[in-house]
Amino acid sequence: MNLFRKILFPFAILYGFITGIRNFLFDKGILKSYSFEHPVIVVGNLSVGGTGKTPQIEYLIRLLSERYSIATLSRGYKRKSDGFILANANATAATLGDEPFQFFQKFPSIQVAVDADRKNGIEQLLAQEKKPQVILLDDAFQHRKVKAGFYILLTAYDDLFVEDYILPTGNLRESRSGAQRADIIVVTKCPETLSGIEQTQIKQSIKAYSNAPVFFSTIAFDDQVHSNAKSILVSEIQQSSCVLVAGIAKPDSFFDYLQNEQSVCLTYPDHHHFTENDILHIQQQAGEKKIVTTEKDAARLYCSTDFPENLKKSTYYLPITFKILENKQSQLEAQIMQYVTKNTRNS
Repeated sequence: MNLFRKILFPFAILYGFITGIRNFLFDKGILKSYSFEHPVIVVGNLSVGGTGKTPQIEYLIRLLSERYSIATLSRGYKRKSDGFILANANATAATLGDEPFQFFQKFPSIQVAVDADRKNGIEQLLAQEKKPQVILLDDAFQHRKVKAGFYILLTAYDDLFVEDYILPTGNLRESRSGAQRADIIVVTKCPETLSGIEQTQIKQSIKAYSNAPVFFSTIAFDDQVHSNAKSILVSEIQQSSCVLVAGIAKPDSFFDYLQNEQSVCLTYPDHHHFTENDILHIQQQAGEKKIVTTEKDAARLYCSTDFPENLKKSTYYLPITFKILENKQSQLEAQIMQYVTKNTRNS
């Protein structure tokens, strides 16, 4: 923790007091929460960004979409639109936000919606002629106006909420006690070699704040990168001179997986909207080299009117997937399916 954040500690106490009062009012029913008969699953975190919510949502889509009609509902962070929007053929990363647009492109059979007011968003989805059977709320752990039926709390292995502090001293949006609302806690971005001893230690530290079952996951990178035109092996990227572009919260693992001594790494803020000057700089750095970016950044770049068609052919993205460690995936899926099955019968 740097000195500046330590100096801001009094503001962290004030912010914690305000969020604590807010949660107390929701817990006691003084501030109203709204529940729905349809299954509603929240994926979120206590901290600001970088826990791997997008791979978790995509994992849930793959798990549930073969048996149920699915809708995702996101805030649509940094989108250039307002209110409720249900994705259609005219949707772009600008109108939906990069993550919802990614869902829309990858999973054409589901409904993808955005609305900062999640209650209104759910009501709008359930008013559709083709209403979803299950709604996945992306990054809505602090959206107390909606009382979901199932909460999945994510915390990154290298930035556990049990070791963090409330903003602005730390990165927590609310106190650690907020973990009590979780039905499942997933420690994300773990090394694949995470030992059983360390898993037990982490579980014990979390147990001070929540009795929810704890699972451990890792990010699995694809062995190919993809463009609109073709796919090539990651090994080719790892052995050649490329420009790597990332505008995500924690890009280190992306760079570490792909880079070599010849690589040029360009880093931008999370959810960055690439300007004409940004794209010109990327183009100048690349020359005849291939450009490789994250799947989220590709959604924004490909939709930009400033991104030339010839550059799209040499720009590739690297997909990532969510993988549960220790062969515990069936246990995680059983808990989720039990909730969904029970509540689709009742809806």
